[in-house]
Amino acid sequence: MEKFPSTTDGTGQVPQVPQKLHITEVPTTIHNWHKKLNWLGIILTVLIPLYGMIEASRTPLRYETAIWSIIYYFCTGTGITAGYHRLWSHRSYNASVPLKVYLALVGAGAGEGSVRWWAKNHRAHHRHTDTDKDPYSVNKGLAYSHMGWLVNKQNPKRIGQTEITDLRNDAVVMWQHQNYVILMLCMVLLLPTAVSGLGWNDWKGGFVYAGILRMFFVHQATFCVNSLAHWLGDQPYEDRDSPRDHLVTALIALGEGYHNFHHEFPSDYRNAVRWFQYDPTKWLIWTWCQLGLASDLKRFPSDEIQKCQILQQQKHLDQEKEKHNWGRPIAELPAIEWDEYTQAKSQGRLLVVVAGVVHDVTQFIDEHPGGRQLLASGIGKDATEMFYGGVYNHSRAAHIRLEELRVAVIRGGCEVEVRKKVHNDQGL
Repeated sequence: MEKFPSTTDGTGQVPQVPQKLHITEVPTTIHNWHKKLNWLGIILTVLIPLYGMIEASRTPLRYETAIWSIIYYFCTGTGITAGYHRLWSHRSYNASVPLKVYLALVGAGAGEGSVRWWAKNHRAHHRHTDTDKDPYSVNKGLAYSHMGWLVNKQNPKRIGQTEITDLRNDAVVMWQHQNYVILMLCMVLLLPTAVSGLGWNDWKGGFVYAGILRMFFVHQATFCVNSLAHWLGDQPYEDRDSPRDHLVTALIALGEGYHNFHHEFPSDYRNAVRWFQYDPTKWLIWTWCQLGLASDLKRFPSDEIQKCQILQQQKHLDQEKEKHNWGRPIAELPAIEWDEYTQAKSQGRLLVVVAGVVHDVTQFIDEHPGGRQLLASGIGKDATEMFYGGVYNHSRAAHIRLEELRVAVIRGGCEVEVRKKVHNDQGL
């Protein structure tokens, strides 16, 4: 007997062990559909909020609880925007340890996963925007980018890989990641409930409104950045990918709605560069800097930002320009000799040369604003000086009209006629 089982298939070759397919790669059937759902995501984003809405229908909303819910909404919301997003995902500024701890705690109160998990996915989103490696690509549908990616299981092998060494080396990030479940329960439910209960004896109101429903609204605001910000608005900096700028998304997501700017300049601590644009997260980070809690606020040079805008505007202008007839491109025109051009007049062809380009004015001569006779005086000659101010300094519209009439170029350029005259004068 063999002491150990053979590792070959009898031919000396090690047999290939078939890899187990991920559930997302298996066809959906009546027996496995439930295995394709991310039940943790469903519980957090669908079932618990649904329960909160049912309880809200039979729980009076007290004034104090409403105020507290709004305050805690901004605290946990900026935990995501200023903490998870701009600090840890993009390193757009440095934060002191106390500020990091605060952001890690209120970020946990948003109920959107740990910093490490959230930032890893977000970096993949930026690196692989609108591709299959984008965890919440809008190309898979608006609903998918909003919540579908959370309620359905994803194949981790298909999500783009990103570098997160800095996150692993951050003590606050790893502390939060390792203790996330207990921190989430405390910050999502226990803290808002305790504040309402101990503060004005509204335990249930705090649990329902400041806890569950407040988390639901923070979720939806964040999800809008993944979906709405890739669907609604303008693209003033770049239009190769889907991110867009829009005030509505900015109002919903605490300033994160200027998403076209953000994807073009991701390490800028701002999402909005104009003073009047709504970006409370930017103002909050700036305030922390004044208080000594934050430092090294990164800003892209305004000149680089303006260059991107100019190039994008030029791209739109070029696209509009292509919709119009600008005449046959000079590079595609046939080249003719000067003698061929001058002989065309005797053949009854109405040709005029301006700057070395031959134009057929047959259909235009009777429409010429200066009269037929003036235009006819340039036929068979070099009318460059006449066109460029010798007789009349023609308008831009005239230049455009002239481009539509070009039919050939003079081989050697207009200087041919001048050169021939000089040679004749010199007896050459």
